[in-house]
Amino acid sequence: MTIFSNYARYYNLIYRDKDYVGEAKFIHRLIQTYAPNAKSILELGCGQGKHAFALAGDGYQIHGVDLSQEMLQKANNSLASLNNDLASRLKFSHGDIRQIRLNQTFDVILSLFHVISYQTTNEDLLFSFATVKKHLNPGGILIFDVWYGPAVLTQLPTTRVKRIEDEKIQVIRIAEPVTYPNKNLVDVNYQVFIKDKITGTVEELQETHKMRYLFEPEIEFLCRANQLAPIESSEWMTGNKPGLNTWGVYFVVRN
Repeated sequence: MTIFSNYARYYNLIYRDKDYVGEAKFIHRLIQTYAPNAKSILELGCGQGKHAFALAGDGYQIHGVDLSQEMLQKANNSLASLNNDLASRLKFSHGDIRQIRLNQTFDVILSLFHVISYQTTNEDLLFSFATVKKHLNPGGILIFDVWYGPAVLTQLPTTRVKRIEDEKIQVIRIAEPVTYPNKNLVDVNYQVFIKDKITGTVEELQETHKMRYLFEPEIEFLCRANQLAPIESSEWMTGNKPGLNTWGVYFVVRN
C-alpha cells in the first residue's frame, strides 16, 4: 500500500488550489531556456498526471511514472477521456523511481511536488539519481524541487489545518510535524476527517509522510556521483535566490 492510498480519493479536493497549469508554464519556460530542442519528458512521481497533461499541450511526448496505483488509475481515467492527438503524447506506468528501468532515454526528466524529498535515505537518493542518469539523453536536463534545508531549520515546520469542501463532502486535514534535525527528516502526521454532507457520516484517515529536507552540498554530491552538473537553483515559481525563508527550491541539472 502506498503512502497516498487512503486519501487519493480526496487529493483533487485537498489540492484544488494548486496551480498546475501555471506550474507547467513555469517548467516549459525552464525547458525552453536550458533544453530548447527537447521533445520527450519522463516525469518521475507523476501523481494524477496534471503537470503531464498540461505539458502535453505544449507538444511534449511524456511518460509518467508513479508508485501509487490509485493515482495512476486517476491519470489513466483522465487519459481515456482525451482526444486522440493529445492522448498519443501521454503514457503512464507503475514503478518505483529508485528502481524503474524503461530501456528508453528522454530529453527532460521532471520530479515535482517534492518527490525527491520523499526519498528519505542516502541510498534512496542515490538510487533515484542513478535512475535519472540511466534515462537522460546526453545534454538533457533534470528539473526537480525539494524541501530546502536552510528554511526548514530556520522556520521549523508547524501544525497546519486545512478545511475544504465541495457539494458532497467536507474535509478537515490536520498536519502535525515531528522534526528530526540530526537525520534531516520531518514526519508529517496527517489526520483527515471527511464528512458526507448528505448522510452526516464522518470518516477518519491517518497517514504519515516522511520528508527529507536537502541542502545544496547534498545535491551537488548526488550529481557528481552520477556525472551530472547542477546549473541552476532558485525559489520555486519565482526564480528568486533561495534564502532562509525559501521552503521550495527547484534545481536544474544537466547530463
